[in-house]
Amino acid sequence: MEKNETILKKLFTQLVKFGIVGVIAFLIDYGVLILLTEAAGIHYLVSAMISFVVSVIFNYTASMRFVFKGRQDLSKAKEFMIFIVLSVIGLGINELFMWILVDRMHIFYMLSKIFVTAIVMIWNFVTRKIFLEEKTRINSNEL
Repeated sequence: MEKNETILKKLFTQLVKFGIVGVIAFLIDYGVLILLTEAAGIHYLVSAMISFVVSVIFNYTASMRFVFKGRQDLSKAKEFMIFIVLSVIGLGINELFMWILVDRMHIFYMLSKIFVTAIVMIWNFVTRKIFLEEKTRINSNEL
C-alpha cells in the first residue's frame, strides 16, 4: 500500500510540475498566437502553427529539465528528435481541432485554443512519459 502511495505522490508532483511548465508554455503559445493574428494580421492557422512551435521549444527545455528524467539510453539529439515527432503529432492534433472548432463549429479562435490546449496537453504528458522518461524502480528501502 505504501509503495502505491509513493508512486502516486511522485506522479502527482510530476503532474504539478508538468502543469506549471504547461501553463507557461500555453501563455507563450497563446500570446504569440494573438500577437501574430491580431497585430501582424497573419491567418489564425499559420499563427497557431508558429506559436505552437515557439512554445514547443520552451516546453522541451523546461520539461526535460524540471519534469521528466531523461532516459540514459537516449542521446540528447535522439531525445529531442522524439520530442519533436511527438510534438508534430501534437501540432497536427492542435491544427485539426482548431480547424474543426473555428471553421466548422464557428467557435471564436481564442476560446477554441483553450479547449484544444487541454487535448494536446494530455497527449503530451502521456506520450512523453511513455517515450522519453527513464523508467524508475522504487526500491524497498526508499519506502
